[in-house]
Amino acid sequence: MSKFWSSRVKDLVPYVPGEQPKIANLVKLNTNENPFGPSPRVIEAINTELNDNLRLYPDPESEALKSTIANYYGVQGEQVFLGNGSDEVLAHIFYGLFQHGEPVLYPDITYSFYPVYCGLYNIEGKTVPLTDSFEIDPKDYKQPNGGIIFPNPNAPTGRYLALDKVEAIVAANPDRVVVVDEAYVDFGGESAIKLVGKYPNLLVCQTLSKARSLAGLRVGFAIGSPEVIEALNRVKNSFNSYPLDRLAQAGAIAAFEDEDWFKATCEGVVGERGWVTSKLEALGFDVLPSKANFILARHPDHAGEALAKGLREQGVIVRHFNKPRISDFLRITIGTADQNKRLVECLKPLV
Repeated sequence: MSKFWSSRVKDLVPYVPGEQPKIANLVKLNTNENPFGPSPRVIEAINTELNDNLRLYPDPESEALKSTIANYYGVQGEQVFLGNGSDEVLAHIFYGLFQHGEPVLYPDITYSFYPVYCGLYNIEGKTVPLTDSFEIDPKDYKQPNGGIIFPNPNAPTGRYLALDKVEAIVAANPDRVVVVDEAYVDFGGESAIKLVGKYPNLLVCQTLSKARSLAGLRVGFAIGSPEVIEALNRVKNSFNSYPLDRLAQAGAIAAFEDEDWFKATCEGVVGERGWVTSKLEALGFDVLPSKANFILARHPDHAGEALAKGLREQGVIVRHFNKPRISDFLRITIGTADQNKRLVECLKPLV
């Protein structure tokens, strides 16, 4: 602690991202990055932007990208908000939409940035326990709140909430914003974007980091009613009026334009997810049903921490959370076929 710190800083508990180790011949299955690279059209679009125009500021509203996303999802441009990764979008959501003097509701096992944002903005957060099978129960969200947020599929469980159940939560809370964080929805889920026109209190967030293989570019977006999007724009333009640079805008547009590559990437991950699940179950693991690009698995006879350590010693990195209810689980990102085979081979002597 330093005398130069603001009083708020000393109480913050920052988010801890997945490790980015520099180890030779590493199988890195800990940060949910897509094992397949971005569309070649993305690389081409970025290379085209590498010119003298880099001396100029980018379009502060990213109008071309906003229009591309709006056309892709069948909404209006005024219903789209863009940010430097979905984490920045979420930060603006917490600041602009969740400060109502009542607790924000989110699952007890979920994306760990939610409580961090509550701490940053001095917002009360209230965890809602998942069921014994690690599912979200819509009836648990029928209680007073200052807003609701949950990932779908959830992270780190990978479990997916069907669209009719999502709608039940949104419909039961008409006076508060319900945020559905769909970072992983393209790996087998159905987006709630189709409900936005029906519910002005619904806001759907997505990212290009996962299914579109652009974690290194940092592009996220939200789709909702114009009145909700206006609040986010007010916050953005009071914080950083140029969140997306020229390269990010160009690359993101190209990613949406190459639908064939996008579908092939998602199908590849889903296929490998099924293979990894079957192999781990054959080794005695309990694997939660997943619609994400990762699985959450535990072995009844071995502690999760010990398994994670044993894998690391063999050059395979997975994510272990030392948290209640999931301390014996491993969250394993789906990799390439070769990476997944190595994972399984390294697990065999451990179990």
